[in-house]
This record gives sequence, structure tokens and C-alpha cells, in this order.
Amino acid sequence: MTNLELHINHTTTDSPYGTTGVEFIQVDPVYDYFIFSGGSLPGSGVSDGDVLPTETLLNRYAVQLDDTDPVIVPKYFLADSSSGLLKEVKLAGNQNKRYAFAAYFDGATATEPQLEAWDNSSMDTIISAALGGGTPGLSWYQVVNTTLALPGADWVGTPLAGSGGANILLLNNGSGALTGEITLYFNFKIVIPGGYLSPGLHTPILAIIYATN
Repeated sequence: MTNLELHINHTTTDSPYGTTGVEFIQVDPVYDYFIFSGGSLPGSGVSDGDVLPTETLLNRYAVQLDDTDPVIVPKYFLADSSSGLLKEVKLAGNQNKRYAFAAYFDGATATEPQLEAWDNSSMDTIISAALGGGTPGLSWYQVVNTTLALPGADWVGTPLAGSGGANILLLNNGSGALTGEITLYFNFKIVIPGGYLSPGLHTPILAIIYATN
């Protein structure tokens, strides 16, 4: 059976997984989770290297909404359970960067791996506002494949919601099932539409789906 490891680049060096001196942190799918935030000053509670924040701190440093213009979430963190600290995904978001997220597969697959977003771990609904309120194309969660090239400045990504073909990311660029060990890359950002002024807690499930022989 082919195994998957998801890693985040914890540096500002835009180089592949395995590059000497570039720290990639493996995501524990059971205990780790991601936090998306407006961020804070170092040591203030929601910044790189801080202890995992309380709900009060998350509310204090939440993303500020706008009544007119879309807001791009500026800060992306891994809540790293092994250290009990926030680890910033420093290349994630609206940046022209290739190596923010690395999906390492140790062998071949029977289907092409695809990245999906859902309301819950049952992966059966996409009705939350963040996933488009039932309209997948309006999802706030944008993703772009960067395995072969940089995404470009102010890149326009695929809106993630459910398993529909237009709202997933094929991690092998649509080239089909994997034939052997490989690392695939993507970047991710959240764009909250202008005029959405209802603060709330959004906890989507991000999943990489594939079959093996």
C-alpha cells in the first residue's frame, strides 16, 4: 500500500522537500490541524513559535472582514501537536511560491490523488458559507498546483468544495495515477468575499483522496 506524508515548508526558502537546510514539518493527520489568522506580533499569541492559542486569542487576532472588498487571509499556521507550538507555513497564501505544501507518496497509486474540502470528516456536505454555501464555485478555499511551475503573482486558484471535478485539485496535474515514489506540491489561500460580515468559526476538512492496488 502506498503511503502519503503531507509536509509544510516552515522556512522562507522556496526549495523542494529534502533540500538541505530547508525545514519541512510532517503533518500528523490525527492530532495536527491548521489555523488561518490575521496574525499578531511575535510573542503576542498567534505568531510563529507561539504556544497553541486559546479561543480568546484566536478571536482577538481573527481576520478583519471588509464590507466591500475581498480579504485574503494573511497567515497560515500548522498547530503542531508534537511541539505544542504554532509553525507558520511561511510560503502559503497569495504569494508566487512553489514549495509551500509537499505531498510525498512512497509508491504508485491506482488513481490520481486529489485534494478536496468538506464540512465534516464524513465528507458528505459542503453547505458552510466558507465552502460556498452549497455553491462550490464560491468556496473561499483556493488551491493551485505548483509541482511544475510557480503559480504567478496574485494567482487565481481552484475553489475547493466537495468532490466535483471543477472543485478539486488533481495533485499530479491531471496526468493520472502515480507510477512510483514522488513528491507533489501545491499552494493554498483563503479569500473571504467582500460584504461577508458574519464572524464565525469555520472548520473545514481538507483531504487528499487516492486509491492503491
